[in-house]
Amino acid sequence: MSKLVAEPHVEIDQPELQAFGTVVKMPNGLSEDVCRKAVSSLNQLLADTITLRDLYKKHHWQVAGPTFYQLHLLFDKHAEQQGELVDAVAERIQLLGGVSVAMARDVAAMTRIETPPSGREAPETQISRLLKAHEVILKYAHKGAEQAEKDGDHGSSDLLTSKIIPTNEFQVWFLSQHLVEVH
Repeated sequence: MSKLVAEPHVEIDQPELQAFGTVVKMPNGLSEDVCRKAVSSLNQLLADTITLRDLYKKHHWQVAGPTFYQLHLLFDKHAEQQGELVDAVAERIQLLGGVSVAMARDVAAMTRIETPPSGREAPETQISRLLKAHEVILKYAHKGAEQAEKDGDHGSSDLLTSKIIPTNEFQVWFLSQHLVEVH
């Protein structure tokens, strides 16, 4: 005879532990103002990186044509790498005492990356769309790294210069080579 186990009663109407956009002071050697500025900047980068990751998955599922196999694998690999960046940025936000943007509706409201149509696009259009998204992220990451360095936030600067920028530049190189005509 099977035993029925009652689900635990959890009250979901409890107040938030920390509101989005706020910073809890951490003993990290940085001022609360520096942390607040970094958290805001990193949340913007996080929203854009989540969007890029999701754009890669969309194109991975919807790619078609003679280069299907190569692009299907490439888009999936790049989505996975962007997923790793998403986690790194979200964790940095938490380390600074902030709250990471996390829900699709919030990401959609924050991202600066253009929303693609829901349907399937040609591979060249998919690649061009991805390249534009990378450019948005790279421009913002370069400015963010400069600001973080100026503020003495070496951890955020390191994240941007050692992970975000190189990964995105490498992916731009791989993508752009699909648009080059070889003679």
